[in-house]
Amino acid sequence: MSNRLMAAIWRLIIPIPPMLWHKQVSSMKKAIEYELGFMSDEHRSVHHFVVRELPRAGKALSPQFIGEELAMPQERVTAVLAELEKHMTFLSRNDQGEVTWAYPVTVEATPHHLTFSTGEQLYAA
Repeated sequence: MSNRLMAAIWRLIIPIPPMLWHKQVSSMKKAIEYELGFMSDEHRSVHHFVVRELPRAGKALSPQFIGEELAMPQERVTAVLAELEKHMTFLSRNDQGEVTWAYPVTVEATPHHLTFSTGEQLYAA
């Protein structure tokens, strides 16, 4: 893979000089690292579990269920879910505190219906 960036303008494809986009990529990397800096292994574990489990369950996931499956105290699961939701990037909960949406999937109806190779069906967030 080459280290080139090309831009299409009308019918033309032109190369973008590396000095113009390297700085932007570096800046974006720092911004992403800053935004994700709050995440611990617990945060990642909870988020990854919810993304895997939402298609299987096909319904909202309670903090109790998540805690039981991950062998994590419910109070800690609730705190981790609140932190993930606070950052408005990874998940959303309903009024009962159950996870309904974890990027990139949701149990709430959207125009983007998914069918997984395993037969599970869900919506894209």
